[in-house]
Amino acid sequence: MSIDWAAIGSVFGVSLVATVGLVALFTLGIKGLSARARATAQGNSAAPAVTAAYVCFAGCAAAVAYGIHLIVAKA
Repeated sequence: MSIDWAAIGSVFGVSLVATVGLVALFTLGIKGLSARARATAQGNSAAPAVTAAYVCFAGCAAAVAYGIHLIVAKA
């Protein structure tokens, strides 16, 4: 039995980048919702903050759905 260390390293690198990217995207969504609360408290429009938050959350949902699709397609 031979272990392909390059393949293991590649999988680790891709999973690390994907995880950090998803966490960053989700964090931006939470920050957008926080900006909405601040804008509403100050009497300003919250539409840009809400739109940005929804785009971030949609990106997270799309990435998770794509990951599930990859898992199911290989089964």
